[in-house]
Amino acid sequence: MRIYTHPACLWHDTGPEHAERPERLRSVIDALIAAFPELDWREAPRASRGQLLRAHAPDLLQAVLETNPRERMLLDPDTVLSPASAEAALRAAGAGVAAVDAVLGDTTTRAFCAVRPPGHHATHDVAMGFCLFNSIAVAALHALDAHGLERVAVVDFDVHHGNGTQAIFERDPRVLYASSHQWPLYPDSGARSETGVGNIFNAPLPPETDGARFRAAWSGSLLPAIDAFRPQLLLVSAGFDAHRRDPLAELRLEAGDFGWIARELVQLANRHCRGRIVSMLEGGYDLEALAESSVAHVRELLA
Repeated sequence: MRIYTHPACLWHDTGPEHAERPERLRSVIDALIAAFPELDWREAPRASRGQLLRAHAPDLLQAVLETNPRERMLLDPDTVLSPASAEAALRAAGAGVAAVDAVLGDTTTRAFCAVRPPGHHATHDVAMGFCLFNSIAVAALHALDAHGLERVAVVDFDVHHGNGTQAIFERDPRVLYASSHQWPLYPDSGARSETGVGNIFNAPLPPETDGARFRAAWSGSLLPAIDAFRPQLLLVSAGFDAHRRDPLAELRLEAGDFGWIARELVQLANRHCRGRIVSMLEGGYDLEALAESSVAHVRELLA
């Protein structure tokens, strides 16, 4: 198993009071090194302009890559562009592309991208919700267009709905998107009625949902939908902010629940994808919970 990361992902400066801060990634990296000294760490390359344009409009690339701010600036009330943000965003998206190349090239079966900024809120043409580029969408389109896959599933258990990922793929039947998320909560999308062209599966969860209800939602509807789709590759938006200690939401999951969903996804991948999974870090804002949950997630991917 490979872990993709890059020092540039720590340089993205969101400011001293921002929830999506460099310490998040440092806590994940330190926890994985301590728990799994045998992991194969790789430096994430930059995503190319062509790879990004599969998912994003030229105007968004220009805003992120060519603004070149001399100090922090806000793209929206939550989303920051700093002098080092462009490089971080290129490396985060590039990690997903490189991981897809690795698993589809049979040099590894699974990969985890320990990167920031997160990506699943970024739409085709708008950076939002802490996200600059939608790295999981870039990875999925790379698998489809560069590697010729016909069916890719994107699994998202971040506590916030991945509105950007859904919007990019809701008219693309090659991609199944399955998400559990707190409802109501930012970004106010992800209703069960949002089904795309039959390829979107949302399981909104009320505040105070615990692990048992989370597992029931996945076992009852989302995992069967993925199984029926028979994906050739599983991509995971691995957000750990549904943990009970997270300050930005109100679900009540434990690290073991994230281990459980990873274990279920491994079984699906073994059945349909020759075991191939690429997972990318999304949210998670309590450092201790984030570290514990990342370790639980990666432990099951190693199985």
